[in-house]
Amino acid sequence: MVLGDGHGERRSALSLRRQGRRSRRCAILVDSVYLLGHSPPAMIRTIDLGKAYGARALFAGVSLELNEGSRYGLVGANGSGKTTFIRILSGDEQATGGSVSIPKRARVGVLRQDHFLDDQALILHVAMMGDTLVWNALEERRQIIDHDGDASKLADLEETLSTHDGYTLEARATSILEGLGIPIASHQQKLSTLSGGFKLRVLLAQVLIGGPDCLLLDEPTNHLDILSIRWLEKFMAGYRGTALVISHDQRFLDNVATHILDVDYGTVTSYVGNYAKFVIEKAAVRERKELEIGRQQKIIAEKRAFVDRFGAKASKAKQAQSRLKQIEKIEVEELAQTSRREPLFRFTQERPSGKEVLELEEISKAYGAKVVLKDVSLTVRRGEKLAVIGANGLGKSTLLKIVMERLKADRGKVRLGHEVRLGYFAQDHHELLASHKQTPLDYVWEACPAEGTATVRGMLGRVLFSGDDVTKPVGSLSGGEAARLIFCKIIAEKPNVLVLDEPTNHLDLEAIAALVEGLKAFEGTVVFVSHDRSFVSELATRILEVTDQGPREFSGTYAEYLARAGDDHLDIDAVSLKAKAAPTGGGHKLPSPPPGLSWEEQKKRRNRLGTLPSRRDKLLVLIESAEARKKAIAQSYTVDGFFERTSPVEVQRLEAENLALTNQIETWLAEWETVEAEITKISAG
Repeated sequence: MVLGDGHGERRSALSLRRQGRRSRRCAILVDSVYLLGHSPPAMIRTIDLGKAYGARALFAGVSLELNEGSRYGLVGANGSGKTTFIRILSGDEQATGGSVSIPKRARVGVLRQDHFLDDQALILHVAMMGDTLVWNALEERRQIIDHDGDASKLADLEETLSTHDGYTLEARATSILEGLGIPIASHQQKLSTLSGGFKLRVLLAQVLIGGPDCLLLDEPTNHLDILSIRWLEKFMAGYRGTALVISHDQRFLDNVATHILDVDYGTVTSYVGNYAKFVIEKAAVRERKELEIGRQQKIIAEKRAFVDRFGAKASKAKQAQSRLKQIEKIEVEELAQTSRREPLFRFTQERPSGKEVLELEEISKAYGAKVVLKDVSLTVRRGEKLAVIGANGLGKSTLLKIVMERLKADRGKVRLGHEVRLGYFAQDHHELLASHKQTPLDYVWEACPAEGTATVRGMLGRVLFSGDDVTKPVGSLSGGEAARLIFCKIIAEKPNVLVLDEPTNHLDLEAIAALVEGLKAFEGTVVFVSHDRSFVSELATRILEVTDQGPREFSGTYAEYLARAGDDHLDIDAVSLKAKAAPTGGGHKLPSPPPGLSWEEQKKRRNRLGTLPSRRDKLLVLIESAEARKKAIAQSYTVDGFFERTSPVEVQRLEAENLALTNQIETWLAEWETVEAEITKISAG
């Protein structure tokens, strides 16, 4: 079996993806490993499945068939039951009604939001453990050899390893880890050396390496940069089993999903196509139902009017009775209310801070031999919206924790300005929700003990907690619900400086839009870390880029920063990580030329390698810009009344533009892969 290595040197599969007309085919190189022949076709069936917590029903009557070779995007509002649905399918939670059927021989890989890993294990070994059968066989074989164990078992173990590609496990794990942006130089290090986001990447690698027949992935893109998301998209495109993915990343769903499962209206409904098609189809289905209900109600009203007018007349009595019977036979469907709601985030400050809000003086921090922050100096002023960006693992979250005094810097000072009151949103919700038995009502009340019950309930209601929701344990909340609750407490605290670490990770699209509006209207100061390019673009008035060579500041919006810097560092974290794995000087360090080349040939190679990285990075900016436009077009379709206000000619123009963008993106992707392959080839000599 041919394995991908994450750099384009070896590609394991060629996936053809049709875009637009049948005559145009684009070859997509897939860095993936797929194990064949492990089990019969995998399929998940649910029959009349339902789940309720007390009187609150999440969904009911769910009868679905999830087929082999299909990829299902699971979408819905926070708290609607998406994670619960996956937990029921994986066997982690019991349904309150109905049944789930998965073939006994099917291997199910599950990526959970709340999985914890052994920090002392080697990164490579954690990934390899995903193929449980092979890993156990390798470990047993090692024990026998190292400790003179029962040699008679070796033959059976060798057969197991031979049958299940056991001797390729390390290579497969290496390939997947590299594809997810974890450089090979760190594979033999302990898991504790990675940041939280990269630990989740290792967990994702562990799930993928097992060659599962069914993949159940809960928010796999939360901590991935664009290159790792690209790799995952290609892996999914080549995956031949049944995949079910929860994601709030519309672009990812558009590129991966063949079907959308919508958790709404008290059930789960299947739609064919990606997310953009789903949005249009769902709106059309709802509109057709509303029109049909309107038509039936009009008929009933006309018949009722006839009865009211002529029912008392003997000559019309028979006709009136006939119409009454007709009315009784007409069944008018009662439309369920959507679970999609938009919270209201209204941040106010008790009193303004002084002009100088925060001063950092030569902050440095290391974990053992790994230096994550070095000589970071910064002054933040009142009213600024400062975005802290950079590759994962470079200390962005660490910097915020030092500001919040949750970590102590090895060197340097943090000074808070006059009357500064900090509000903190941690990337890991568990840090802030200390007691899982506490209720949302009590949690928020801690921040405003002088307020009455009605006031606190009103605050919770604005972030979509109502009724019994305010008295259930916070430990039972979904990721999105927990995020909204933490923001509710921050609102109650009325700070004048907000320190936010990846605040959008678990929020749905409606909540993210509401958060942007709330933070824009906030008159205080915001310091935030985010990998969400749209969020940063909407909010930031100043940029602090954390790099492996030290911090870089830029006063201005993210668009202005891009125009000046040229490189979109929100989207090329993996490139930065790979660059870190090699020795660096002031820029790209050129490899030593292979022996036997003339001086002219060596110079030509150096010049070529010097220009390739900038072309690669420019291609990434072009790709992201085109994808942002595609996203904007798709979102315009979802605006209420769009198709009523927009002419057919304009709709056709948008569809044509969207298709052209899709074709252009694939062209740029192909060129990007070619450039990457050439860089690797020249670097390897």
